[in-house]
This record gives sequence, C-alpha cells and structure tokens, in this order.
Amino acid sequence: MSRCFAGFDTSNYTTSCAICSEDGEVLANIRIPLPVKDGERGLRQSDALFLHSRQIPDACRMLREAIGDQTVAAVGYSGRPRPRDDSYMPCFLAGRAAAEAFAAGLGIPVYSFSHQEGHIMAAGYSAGCMQILSERSFYAFHVSGGTTEVLSVQPKPAGFAIDIVGGTLDLHAGQAIDRIGVMMGLSFPCGKEMERLAAVNRKPLPKLRVRTEGTRCHISGLENMAKKLWDESADPALVSAFALEYLAQVLVGMTKGLDQEHPGLPILYAGGVMSNRFLQSRLSERADTYFADPAFSADNAAGVALLCRCAWKKENSK
Repeated sequence: MSRCFAGFDTSNYTTSCAICSEDGEVLANIRIPLPVKDGERGLRQSDALFLHSRQIPDACRMLREAIGDQTVAAVGYSGRPRPRDDSYMPCFLAGRAAAEAFAAGLGIPVYSFSHQEGHIMAAGYSAGCMQILSERSFYAFHVSGGTTEVLSVQPKPAGFAIDIVGGTLDLHAGQAIDRIGVMMGLSFPCGKEMERLAAVNRKPLPKLRVRTEGTRCHISGLENMAKKLWDESADPALVSAFALEYLAQVLVGMTKGLDQEHPGLPILYAGGVMSNRFLQSRLSERADTYFADPAFSADNAAGVALLCRCAWKKENSK
C-alpha cells in the first residue's frame, strides 16, 4: 500500500487541504474559497474563522476521497502567517484543529509550518526548481492580498529560514487590486477579472508615478490614481491595465533593487498576485527567475503537504 502525506491551510480567504506522494508528487490540491459578500473588500478574522469551521468538513470529505486506499503517514498544517514566534492570525486555528483531529484519529504525527513557507514550497514545486529550494539560498517575492515582501530564504531539512529584506511600506499589492476592482463593481477577489480586462485594453495609459527605494516600495498612491482615472473614463479595461502596469513597474523596480543589493541568486515569485500572467511577462526576462503555476500561486495546502513529507522523512531517517 502506498504512503502519502496530508496538509491543511486555512488562510483568510481559502479553506484548503492537499496530499502528496512519498515521491513528492502532489496528488490532490483541494481549495474552497471563503464567500465574500458583493461590495465587500475582504473578511474580518472572526468571519474567516467561522467560515472555515463550516467548510472544513466538506474539504475533509474530499481529502478522504482523494486519499483512497493510500496510507497517510503524517499530517502538516499552517499554524501562523510567517515562521516567527510573534506571528499569529486566528484563521489558522481552524487548520490546526482539523490537522490535529485528522492525525489523532489515525494515530500519526502532525507537523506545524507557516503559511509563508507553504507558499514558497508550492511555488518551487510547480516552477520545477525544487533542487534550488533544497540546496542553496535564494530570494523570494511573496505578493498577495495580505503580504508584499522580499525575502531572503535559506533551506532547512524541513522548511525554510526566512528574513525580510524588502517589501511595501504601506498597502499590499493584492489589497490595491481588490480595492480598485471593487470600486469598479467587480466581485472580490478581483485579480483574475482585472487581468482579463487589462488584456483587451487598447487605449494609451496615463503617465505612471511609481515609487521604489531599493527593495522597498509605496503602493497606496495607486488607489487614488486609479479612482481618478475611473471617474474620468468609467473604462474598466483601461483602469485595470493601468493598475497592473503600475504594479509591474513596482515589482520590476524592486527586483532591480534586489539585484543591486544582493546580486547573483535565484528569485522565486510566490503568492496569489503572482499568478497574473501580465506581471510574470514583465519579470521573466531576468535569468534564474521562477514563477509558480497559477494553481499553486494562490493560497493552497500543497506546499504544506510537501513540507510535511520533508519533516517526516527527516525524522524517520535517523
């Protein structure tokens, strides 16, 4: 009977669980978005925790079906946003409870990781650069609705040591996208629809005023500029193209700043915002650059399952 490893992740917007094989192949990546009311720009932590508690039973049933006749050797979960002692968000308590209960029922070990480590692992897996992740230091951009950070990453036998070396000084990239999208009447989350709209824009973009300082950036000004353009044009394609071009220039500027300050290492782009093909196209000219597949860019538990596998193998190789 084959052996597999399970993972749970309960971010602020997605209930997710996954399994991977002993060989490190992701066999199931189950993701159930948390519902957000029309016109809202996100969820409070208390609402997210409540919604996870409602969706976890369905996610577990789908996980059980995906496992089939395989033997689950261990379970992992995202217990906090970042791999730091002071990192905490209530929504991750739901994933911990699910993983602990799942493991207790089977009498198997359970391992805790951070949401950020899971993102990096899933991105590396889907980008085909697992060798880099396991053998050498690298840099990662974690760009999502709740995070816009530049990270120095050192591989460990079961996870990563991560230091923040840059990022936004105000608004996160995903926040800006969703605020602008909701302003135009789009449904949250707005990234995919804005990407589709930007692709059909044929109008010239107004002049952009992008602010980057090495690996640091300012994003909050984008919201006001996009609102002004929306008030003047009422053109969702134009405003979407403007917003994405602004963020592309921000990321390109931060990448150049990183190369100036810390040259010569690979860069991995992770997080839901980085599933955007337009942004990827603007950053892909740099050598030694890697992007997650869209299915592994947004919040998911696949990276946690893969980390669980690493932790179990380390513990059982002694």
